[in-house]
Amino acid sequence: MDYDEMDTGNEPRVRVREADSLHADFVLENVDLAFANSLRRVIFAEVPTIAIDLVEIKTNTSVLADEFIAHRLGMIPLNSKNVDELHSKMECDDCAQYCENCSVVLTLHARCTGDDIMKVYARDLVVGGGGKNEWLGTPVITDPEGLGAVICKLRKGQEISMKCIARKGISKEHAKWSPVSAVSFEYDPHNKLRHIDYWYEEDPVKEWPKSKNASWEDPPQDGEPFDSDADPSKFYFDIESVGNLDPDTILQQGIKVLQQKLAAVIDELGKDGMSSANGGVGDGDGYPGARSPDVVMGGGPVGGPSYDGGGYTTPYANGDGGSASVYGGGATPFGATPYGQWPQ
Repeated sequence: MDYDEMDTGNEPRVRVREADSLHADFVLENVDLAFANSLRRVIFAEVPTIAIDLVEIKTNTSVLADEFIAHRLGMIPLNSKNVDELHSKMECDDCAQYCENCSVVLTLHARCTGDDIMKVYARDLVVGGGGKNEWLGTPVITDPEGLGAVICKLRKGQEISMKCIARKGISKEHAKWSPVSAVSFEYDPHNKLRHIDYWYEEDPVKEWPKSKNASWEDPPQDGEPFDSDADPSKFYFDIESVGNLDPDTILQQGIKVLQQKLAAVIDELGKDGMSSANGGVGDGDGYPGARSPDVVMGGGPVGGPSYDGGGYTTPYANGDGGSASVYGGGATPFGATPYGQWPQ
């Protein structure tokens, strides 16, 4: 992967230091800590991928329970290139359970006929035809032997036969949909901002060695005054993909998801009629005041009568012999309480 650096002044800037099919190391500059952490969290939890979500067991005579094998199948990373071509299971209106528009079907059939123990690998998963593209749903295999993860072991005469349904999802719902094994960032490697209070016995310099990112910033000078108003603006990101998406695609998808979430907030704030939303009173800037959406100004439920009593009254204040509430106003529907009347 080749990248060209672009100097954009004070705008956000990305400088890629290392990149391959499973790992990316880059520097993100001219952003604040909140943005950097938001990007990290979105990458980890809300970038969509595809994973096995439903397993139909036809035959299983292995020593492992059906649920155990189903869980192992779900944790096998599947190629998620162009996963946006699939609908999520909540968005698909064309099927009751699964169809080619929202899922990819894989089959697994293995039987041991020899005396030696037989291992069933991820490579034994076969993607059915009719997929959205030639990559989507294929097991990710990165080991030199081209075998993939071990699913189970079989002895002579044992057999497994299963139909696996892979669906689109995000790791906020389950970790099997996570595109990364780890995503992290570091800032202020010299601790100039003093956001970390190092515990040490004798010498913090010897006991807390600097990271490799320290060479990218100037160390603090002796007697340099501390700036309590300084904020970090350079972040050293490290993304480790599980193989279902390239690291650069993961970053682009993370930015896309973050843009969509921010656009949704802006859209809600920009809607007309905000000053009268929920029947509340605006604060002068076009936003409603803090008010429950389930009450009207008189204290009753929305669409119902207004109960204008003294103090906070109950909706049962009908004067049918109930005792007065402790706050004055209407009576309770249960008559006098066992604690007597509120002292006058």
